[in-house]
Amino acid sequence: MNHATSELLPDGPLLAYYGDDFTGSTDVMEAFTLAGVPTVLFLQTPSQAWVKKFSHMKCVGLAGTSRGRSPAWMQQNLPPAFASLKAFGAPILQYKVCSTFDSNPEIGSIGTAIDLGVKVMGDSWSPMVVGAPRLRRYQAFGHLFAAMGDAVHRLDRHPTMSRHPVTPMDEADLKQHLAKQTSKRIELVDLVALKQGLGQQRLDAAMGNDGPVVLLDVIDEETLALAGQLVWTNRGSGLFSASSSGLAYALVAHWRRVGLLSAPTDFPQTKGVDCIAAISGSCSPVTASQITWAATHGFDTQRMDVKAVLSADTCAVEVERLVQLAQLAVQKRVSPLIYSASGPDDPAVLGFSKLASEAGIELSQAHERVGQALASIMRRIVDTTGIQRIAIAGGDSSGAVASALDIAALTVVSQLTPGAPLCRAHAESTDMDGLEVALKGGQMGGPDFFERVLKGTA
Repeated sequence: MNHATSELLPDGPLLAYYGDDFTGSTDVMEAFTLAGVPTVLFLQTPSQAWVKKFSHMKCVGLAGTSRGRSPAWMQQNLPPAFASLKAFGAPILQYKVCSTFDSNPEIGSIGTAIDLGVKVMGDSWSPMVVGAPRLRRYQAFGHLFAAMGDAVHRLDRHPTMSRHPVTPMDEADLKQHLAKQTSKRIELVDLVALKQGLGQQRLDAAMGNDGPVVLLDVIDEETLALAGQLVWTNRGSGLFSASSSGLAYALVAHWRRVGLLSAPTDFPQTKGVDCIAAISGSCSPVTASQITWAATHGFDTQRMDVKAVLSADTCAVEVERLVQLAQLAVQKRVSPLIYSASGPDDPAVLGFSKLASEAGIELSQAHERVGQALASIMRRIVDTTGIQRIAIAGGDSSGAVASALDIAALTVVSQLTPGAPLCRAHAESTDMDGLEVALKGGQMGGPDFFERVLKGTA
């Protein structure tokens, strides 16, 4: 195997990726853009005109919704998406997963994505980088840890992820967790081997004709760069990797370490605006604390009546009620924030299955209906108020809203908080083109996140 590093980064895209949800998709875009690697995130399979417009980009992403989908859905939808991304010619094709590894064999199966992806790119091996120190995610001896507040928790004991309403994490050992989703052999290059300079030796020993998945520990900047080195120097004629944004951070760390990438220039700070519109479909306690904080700091927070939204007879009435309240708030130059739940203990979350049953619909349909209602509300707010900056919390909500706004692509404008940058929307419609959008996953941001979107960082 050729381990030599070229003197220059190759021409064309360096990485193409499919994001398993919309908020996580902006995370990779932020990581590369802040490092000086131009990146665009398409929100739908791009036309040739959009491909030409962004032909100078070194990283190309496609936002998806597979995190909440079944293996059958993935088998039908992921191969064409992967094929469209492979056409950009990048040496690495990534299936971008959440840094908390949200998945199980029935929903958002990362193993299914790997099985499909290696058929597109070849199966010499499939690296997996999940740790991302900038996001306070750490992988040690194959076990995943994530911070919340001042504490770092093993994922199966994490206050949020161990109680996730759809994909609760009951196993922090990623080899064990992933083995429930794929029959592929799964190996590990641990942090001790990396720090002792034995990473390549361990990787060589793990190789085989069966194309193993190889987890790479990341706990700090040193192991991050060493993981990036293993991926880049062993990319061969092409690799498929199911990884978090830790892969982007790892590649950047390696490229900088060997002089292939210079230090980035300072990114513009975010300027404030007088009013934003925000919605949340997140069940995370982190988002719940952000909603509470916003309510006591000048935002007009309004709870969606989930029961009303799930009923075909009352959904339109509830949407209209919230739209009118938001319009009144914007007229007063107050920022509206509409939310469907406040943390995992919210009655709307604990009783959601019962509400879906009473409405006579499947659980998946119920989740989709809430997302569509939030999307319809945001579309109406943007159309009728002329607001130019919006915030969306929750992966499924972000996908629904971005689709409702007919946004073709996003690029990063500036930083807000790690993992949730401020983006510029690119759209055919002049009303939507230039809209500023912040997409936030459930675990991202401090208590003042929504005010940070409003007031910026300048």
